[in-house]
Amino acid sequence: MKLIRKTAIGLLVLSFVTTLAACGSSDTSSENSSGGSNYTLAISGSTSVGPLAEKLAAKYEEKNNINIEINQIGSSAGITNATSGVSEIGMSSRDLKEEEKATGLKEHIIAYDGIVVITHPTNKVKNLSTEEVKKIFTGEITNWKELGGEDMEIVVVSREDGSGSRDAFQEIVGYSSGELIKNAIVASGNGNIKTTVATNKHAVGFVSFEYIDESVATLNINGVQPTADNVLQQKYSLSRPFLFVNKQETLSEEGQKFIDYILSPEGQKIASDAGVIPLK
Repeated sequence: MKLIRKTAIGLLVLSFVTTLAACGSSDTSSENSSGGSNYTLAISGSTSVGPLAEKLAAKYEEKNNINIEINQIGSSAGITNATSGVSEIGMSSRDLKEEEKATGLKEHIIAYDGIVVITHPTNKVKNLSTEEVKKIFTGEITNWKELGGEDMEIVVVSREDGSGSRDAFQEIVGYSSGELIKNAIVASGNGNIKTTVATNKHAVGFVSFEYIDESVATLNINGVQPTADNVLQQKYSLSRPFLFVNKQETLSEEGQKFIDYILSPEGQKIASDAGVIPLK
């Protein structure tokens, strides 16, 4: 009888321990699925928005138990990922197209950006009209001497198809992808364009404000300098919004909190410090 009682007690203890373990596992699973300490927020898209998103995510992660993954793959790819649910949030450096809006995506403007036309620092041309920019990128103007510069061929450097920067630039300047000069160098990402232009005295390209440094020269457009104040005052024409996009039904509580943080005074100060243009 004693042996039977001991066995029964042992089974009860084992059952109790197993139940506690199961409860603990359930609690952990619940914590993770509701945005707890192991929650991962997946964000993908624009290489223009990406550097800003990285800075914002780093600051946010310091104060919150969350892992934010930023994948810079281009605006169109990020929008597609947000639509399909591959990413919770997509990043775009262009406005959504009508067919993209029709999928139910919601836009959040997190900052504004100017697109800057850049040349090699030795280039003497310092101002272009929007029409001259169009003629350069479509091949109507092919030598810098036609613009008051030296007698040398113009080498056009553009972004790849699917780039939000390219789409925005082409829309503002007024030409289509099919009209881009055939021998243009196509570079992936703002950084690659900047490097290409900085090392080729013939080159001209376009990048986001935040990529500008002393390695390249910036051009005024229609006599207006590419500055944040001129963008906010709508004087500088080459500008566009930086967007986060998402499906409302798949946006988690943690995703919404991160967006709220970006739109807060602290988040907007980070945007300003990063070289882009805050909302206010």
